[in-house]
Amino acid sequence: MSQCEDIKAHLQAGHSLTALEALQRFQCFRLAARIADLKKEGLHIDTVMVADEDTGKSYARYSTPTFTLEFSP
Repeated sequence: MSQCEDIKAHLQAGHSLTALEALQRFQCFRLAARIADLKKEGLHIDTVMVADEDTGKSYARYSTPTFTLEFSP
């Protein structure tokens, strides 16, 4: 499997991903580039900027939206 396929499967399974996690899980040094590739393919990916509590530095956390369908009788 390619890095894009691995990342796509991870996100579609309901997990989120940061650059550090991508490096550890998939040996991916350029997560933002892989996210851009997946977006070009039409995958909707949400990006949330998170601040580290200790350092205050920001980093991106990527995820795909999850939808809950509600049916009314």
